[in-house]
Parts: sequence; C-alpha cells; structure tokens
Amino acid sequence: MKYIGSFLLFFSFSMAVFSQGALPESFFNGKSVVVVSSDPGARPVLSWRELADSVHLHLVEAGADPIAYFELEQVVLSEARQADYARAFLQRQVKNIIFVTRQKQKLSIHIGPFSGDGKIIPTTGLYGVSGKDWDEAGSQLVEVAKGNTSKNYLVLDVAEFPQISTQETAQSVQRFLPRNPLNLEVFKLGIPLEGSSAETGLMSYFRYDLLGKSQEAILAEQAAQKSQIQSIFENLYPHQIEWLTEAKTNQELIRDRVQFLLVRVEGRQADLMESMGLEPLGGEEGAQTVVKFYIKFLVRDELYIGPEWDADPDWKVALTQFLKNLQKPA
Repeated sequence: MKYIGSFLLFFSFSMAVFSQGALPESFFNGKSVVVVSSDPGARPVLSWRELADSVHLHLVEAGADPIAYFELEQVVLSEARQADYARAFLQRQVKNIIFVTRQKQKLSIHIGPFSGDGKIIPTTGLYGVSGKDWDEAGSQLVEVAKGNTSKNYLVLDVAEFPQISTQETAQSVQRFLPRNPLNLEVFKLGIPLEGSSAETGLMSYFRYDLLGKSQEAILAEQAAQKSQIQSIFENLYPHQIEWLTEAKTNQELIRDRVQFLLVRVEGRQADLMESMGLEPLGGEEGAQTVVKFYIKFLVRDELYIGPEWDADPDWKVALTQFLKNLQKPA
C-alpha cells in the first residue's frame, strides 16, 4: 500500500485543478456523496449546511442521487479519518463524489467517481462547472446534464447530514496514542516533500482556500516552507531524518530504515481533538483552526500525538512545540 500522509498539505498542491471530459455516467445511475467547503468570508453568510440545502435541488434536477452531505474540512481531518469515511461510502455503495466549493467570488461544483479506497477520489482532474453563486453554477450543471436520462429514482427531497457512527470511526480513534514513540534514535523519521506522492491529499485540492491556486504561488510557498522546516529540525531534532521526494511503499521505506513518518493535519481544534480521542476544547479556542503534527509508526500503523496537546494556528509554532515535546520521556 502506498504511503498517504496529510503532512503533504504543505507540499502536494503542485497540480492545478482542472475540469476535463464529461459528467461520469454513474452520475445518472448511482449514489453520490456531496462534500462541501465554504469560505466563511463569502457573502451572504451561509453555513455549509445551508449551502448544501441551496445546492441540493440543482443536483437532483441535473439527475444526481445525493444521499449525504459532509463538510470537507471534517472528512480530511486526518488520513485515518478520511479512511473511515471511505469505508462508510463503500458500505453504502456510493459511486460518485461531488465537491461544492464556495469562495468569495464564485462557487464551483466538481464531480468524479468514488475511488473505493482511502483516497476517495482517483485524481483532481474532475468534471466541473462554476458560477458566481450556487444558482448560476447549479443551473449550468442542469444545462450540461440535459439529454441524459437519469436512472436515479426516489431521490431525497432535501439534503441529509448523516453522522459517521462511533463503530465506524473507533478504529482510527484507538490508533492515536497520547505519548511519544520509542526508538526514534534508532530509525529514521521520514519527512515528505513535494512530489513524494502525487496521490496524497487529493481531497484537499477542493478546499475553498486552495482551489484554483496558481502553481507558481504554490511552489514559492513550498520553497519557503521547506527552508523553515529544515531550520526548526536542525535546532530541535537530534536524530536521523530523511526528506522524501518520491512515492514509496511502506515496505520500501522500512527497507531504507524509515520506520516513522511526520504527518501534518489542519482543522478546527475541537474537531481534531475529538478525532484523536481527546476531550475537545469548547468556545473560541475549540473553534479556531489549528495545525497539529504527529508521528506515524509504519510497522504497527500507530499514530503518536505526543504527551501534551501542542496544536497551534501557526504551523511553525505547532511544529516547534511538537518537537520539544518529543524530547520528554516516553
């Protein structure tokens, strides 16, 4: 199985999102899950659920069978959480993934096949339409779909927002361990860099703050971030590291004595804490968007979040705090 790591939110956005081909045939003959990402700064103010309600009628009119709506930022909280959602989609025989991305100046709808695995989608090159708002983008989709006969019957009249059950997510929660891993001085810590896996983090391409970002801007950010990461590690991590620049299987990494991987996740603090089996913070502190680092132990598929909660809105602070906590006794 190829390594998939959320840390590549730093480095994996070098492919431009583009629309290609036509609507997948399964759009008209199969269940769809809709994943929504909405810029809180867009006007008029709408919650992601309100946006889902507004888009739902257009999707149904176009011929889709949208059975469930989820917030993108919730789905991609971590590699383990995303895999949980993928398993749930597989059990529900989902065939399509629909992205609804609301930015300040436009709304985009992208549609592609469900990959059937933890990546959820096979590529960022999905069919898409966009408009100034949900009505314009939705109407474009309806127009494109004309001439196709939908075999989706008894579709939902309103958008539904199911919860992934505790039973479905328990596997990932149990793997998060609130302590430091052993033997960091014996084996290398792998740090994924740009290009280490073109298949990693595909879902995040459709986040409101990333969709349509130019490759030049992304590469410039990547170069600056790599330099900053190196500086932090040189000061705070005394053991061996390996910068990963190409896709490798777990077996290949272990063969090269890389048994640990640094993973970066970003999301609302309360959501991240809950997903990792911790008591979530409330109020403004729980609602703020933060970055959290953890270490994945490849041999046992264990996820070590450290002895203290060290997430922070600034990724450099979060990484510094995490590496300092790694120095504490296990």
